[in-house]
Amino acid sequence: MPKIVFTRPDGTAQTVDARPGASVMETGIKHGVPGIVAECGGALSCATCHVYVGEEHLPLVGAAVGFEDEMLDDAASERRPTSRLSCQIAMCDELDGLAVTVAPVQ
Repeated sequence: MPKIVFTRPDGTAQTVDARPGASVMETGIKHGVPGIVAECGGALSCATCHVYVGEEHLPLVGAAVGFEDEMLDDAASERRPTSRLSCQIAMCDELDGLAVTVAPVQ
């Protein structure tokens, strides 16, 4: 089972198991990760699951495109080159150890 390392804005890390096919957002909610608000439940309409993907994982995850890219322009926290909406990242075995930092404001 792949793992995700969620780092909170205060630097506290939480490692959780993710079900392949589940989104990073779903996994964060299931494990009670603080800061993953997910107001829209993963419908790509709120940008309240904003995370910063670790540089080492960005090539595997890819950059935001399309509507996700547009939604990140309106995110409450600073947009960075590693910004993604966690509802749009599906977990798989290749992403085992995925590191994401929860944006400080959702």
